[in-house]
Amino acid sequence: MFTDRISVALLAAALSLSVHASAAAAADACSAERIGQRDYRGQTLRVLSHQPPVMGEPVATHSRRFAELTGAGLVVTQVPFGELYDEVVLPLLTGEHRYDVLFYSSLWIADVAPYLQPIPQAVLDGAQMREVTGTYREVATWDGRMVQFPVDGDRHYFKYRISPFENPEYQRRFEAEYGRPLAVPDTWEDYAEVAKFFSGWDWDGDGEVEYGAAEVTSTDDMMVFSSFLGRAAAYAKHPGVSGGFFFDLQSMTPLVNNPGWVRALENFIEAAMYMPPGGEGFTIADEIESYGGGQVLFSNSWDDATARATEPGSDIRDDLGFSMPMGSHEVWNRETGQWDRFDEPNRIPYIAWGWTAGVSAASPEVDLAFEYLCFFKNRENHERDLSRGQSGVNPHRERDFEADFYVQRMGWKRRQAQSYAKTLKAVDQSPQRIFDLRVPGGALMTDSMVRGIAAAKSGEMGAQQALDRVVLEWREIVADVGLEAVRKAYAAIVAIEDGVNR
Repeated sequence: MFTDRISVALLAAALSLSVHASAAAAADACSAERIGQRDYRGQTLRVLSHQPPVMGEPVATHSRRFAELTGAGLVVTQVPFGELYDEVVLPLLTGEHRYDVLFYSSLWIADVAPYLQPIPQAVLDGAQMREVTGTYREVATWDGRMVQFPVDGDRHYFKYRISPFENPEYQRRFEAEYGRPLAVPDTWEDYAEVAKFFSGWDWDGDGEVEYGAAEVTSTDDMMVFSSFLGRAAAYAKHPGVSGGFFFDLQSMTPLVNNPGWVRALENFIEAAMYMPPGGEGFTIADEIESYGGGQVLFSNSWDDATARATEPGSDIRDDLGFSMPMGSHEVWNRETGQWDRFDEPNRIPYIAWGWTAGVSAASPEVDLAFEYLCFFKNRENHERDLSRGQSGVNPHRERDFEADFYVQRMGWKRRQAQSYAKTLKAVDQSPQRIFDLRVPGGALMTDSMVRGIAAAKSGEMGAQQALDRVVLEWREIVADVGLEAVRKAYAAIVAIEDGVNR
């Protein structure tokens, strides 16, 4: 039995799973073949996830299939992102058992970890979990225990169309206008110049006007995660200064209004001039479609836009290049109180939250819940989800960083697949990275940052004034939550940001 609370039409659209029997799938302990040998009739799982398509589509698809194979009852509830936090956290805090399996943002780990069932040792020792890279095992760990089940691996990296950079006419025109050769950018300043040059005209000859870039600018949490933090890292995460990016770990002084953060916000506000019409309010779905659909030259966010761009039938699927996130030659040194200049740009990867799953410790069906999650990310399902734009499932297993998969399974050109695999490995192995603010009260701090950015974007405040207000609000939040509780959680973030555990 499969029951859901989304529309029948939406669910039907999600049911596009293609099952193919292969030797690899047969060897998977949680393959459809092996799961189909289980009998869970009379047992029911209650599952919560984001609404389709992002993460909601694979949850609906794999839940339906799991129910068909095992006879288990699956009750799936799917809600918009703006409602997901309350739907996940409030029942746990009040002791109300509403869901057995939860799909949610991994950055909420500080709020949910005490109420989750730790991943069983047998699951940790299994081949499936051993394939997860160290970065994403760290993301799933809290207070020394792995409590989240990795289903996604998120990071930001730079994506671009190759052909415009190889066009001799465009090369001549750009150099005449800017006094330097046209090249793939590696700093936010170069990114802005190139994006402006390619905005407002038909540079790919398809009869439609194209633009420089698309970014998430909607006034919600996704704006902070999708566009702003990566910029701030380039200017404010100094490679020679450890001990905190959001706060100074020792004093717990918020750092988010220092000159590096201010420059990032000013840069972000200026970005609107090279986005498509309506770009000032783009959602993540808009960003995915604009880049993946060929309307813009650049994307600097999650893998989803790549997945959309490389779907079968895409006009641009063989025209993609990849590199580390944009950087900056100038980086604010908070210890000396001055800007330091580097010959090589400061390019700090952002390991940007990502979807995850957890099992409620109050669930009467813990074993069934982990069996379901194992099926959810078996090799067949995982590779299927990787190949679909807007699934929300992105590379996080060692095999996902091998060029051969993208050539053989997805039909990519080898040059493109090698560029992609090299970029993802570089991000995963970078000695310094930034992570989300996974601390008690982190959601309130993010809301505060959203309001600050919005005030600066609208012109209500200058960038410095807006971020000064954010700092005041963060101080109040830390005081309400408890300074030592926030510091303890933040210390774990600083350790992985600074590469202490690597």
